[in-house]
Amino acid sequence: MKRKIRNKVKLHPVMSVLIIIFGVIILSLLLSIFNFSFSYTTINSSRGEYISTTESIINMFSLHGLKYIFANTVANFANYKVLSNLIIMLIGIGVMEKSGFLQTALGLLTRKTKKRTITFVIILICLLSSIMGDIPFLAIIPLSGLIFKYGKRNPNIGVISSYAALTCGYGLSIFFTSIDSSLANLTTISTKMLDSNFTFNTFSLILFMTVSILVLSLVLTYITENVIAKKLPKYEYVDDLEMESKVELKGLILSIFASIIYLIIIIYNIIPGLPLSGNFLNYRESLYIDKLFGAKSFFSNGFVFIITILFVIMGLVYGIVAKKIKNSRDFVDALGYSLNGIGKTLVYIFVGSTLISIFKYSNIGNVVVAGLTNLIVSSNFTGLALVFLLFVCSIIATIFVPGSVNKWTIMSSSVVPTFLNAGMSSQFTQLIFRLGECVSIGITPIFAYYIIYLAYLERGSQSKNELSIVDSIRFMLPYSAVTAFTFIALIILWYLINIPLGVNGFVFI
Repeated sequence: MKRKIRNKVKLHPVMSVLIIIFGVIILSLLLSIFNFSFSYTTINSSRGEYISTTESIINMFSLHGLKYIFANTVANFANYKVLSNLIIMLIGIGVMEKSGFLQTALGLLTRKTKKRTITFVIILICLLSSIMGDIPFLAIIPLSGLIFKYGKRNPNIGVISSYAALTCGYGLSIFFTSIDSSLANLTTISTKMLDSNFTFNTFSLILFMTVSILVLSLVLTYITENVIAKKLPKYEYVDDLEMESKVELKGLILSIFASIIYLIIIIYNIIPGLPLSGNFLNYRESLYIDKLFGAKSFFSNGFVFIITILFVIMGLVYGIVAKKIKNSRDFVDALGYSLNGIGKTLVYIFVGSTLISIFKYSNIGNVVVAGLTNLIVSSNFTGLALVFLLFVCSIIATIFVPGSVNKWTIMSSSVVPTFLNAGMSSQFTQLIFRLGECVSIGITPIFAYYIIYLAYLERGSQSKNELSIVDSIRFMLPYSAVTAFTFIALIILWYLINIPLGVNGFVFI
């Protein structure tokens, strides 16, 4: 009886987001009444001096705030990058699925492979994909759901585990990413106020990152198979997977061959120094990762379309050879296959983009981050106590401001000198900040890709009872908890033994 009552009062996720939006507006009103604000210091690198900046709340219930909401909601939705990228990505996935490529390829992949092995590989790929920025949230989450579906398991296991791995590994990367480059630049500016000879080596954290990724892959796989998979209901799939015919296998081989040729062309154009190569790079940047994934890089700006074309090639070649795509009408139908029933997803994205826009404009997040920065500086903590304080503050700050660069812009000028004065290196300080992000970015509705995760959970559910926001966060909490404990254990290990973090990267100065 209790279960039935609970299901009756469960709010639809869209309604929950609308309530959160209303809550943000009222909260901004209350905080502005009490003049809630914090000041922090930034550094003018050209002058080499500290500048005081104050963050204050903007009242969204005022005439000014309401004007912003009514004037910008439609524009924010139309310009929401997640929306356009998702639609383009779904076009490619639709061709692969409608042509039968995914059914054949994933059927072969999952038929004789252990379930736990598939889960581990997906999670490891997610953790390693952080070098590609936010694109994996658009491609890997839906593909993971399909992998589990064709593996005769609940597709939401794939959606949940891939989103968890992408968020828990958000700050982990063996290779230096464009976000790492931006953060390292802020760290370097803050450090040079005390040490003018400081340089941030791009491989200074590689050892810690490698160990973290391997350990976290095992831990997240265990949580998926022993906690999440048991919570989800049994998925009733249509058992229409047949043994592949020779023509389908031929189509699979030729599609893979065509995709390899395409990838060779793309890869050649991102390698500098070869004849007629490197055409997709931005040579105005100094670091290769910024040339590749910087804001003005052709490769970065066109990456979604590059991946979509890859998916289209795979699906189209397979469909033609396997005679699943016989004419132009079949091809056009395949292009729109994954967009069928996307109306509800668009509603999710609309309310999600509105929430993010209003919350960001209210400035609540920046005020919270500034307050946490002051807490760290004024704590007078040293040693592991200071480390754990930054770790916890980073967790809390990420709930309100998911953007790494936005937070570190506020925190770095004060936090980095505080750690240097406590005898700990700037690289270690930035590392702790990024590890804290990994713990909570998957549970905050303010994160741009949370609404995508929520929409795919809804699409993959066969239950008549709606999945709520509480459900979506509840699925993430075990991952966040084990990620926090894993990082704490690794931090203590590195701190006590003083193991190098990487090349010229150490815990202590």
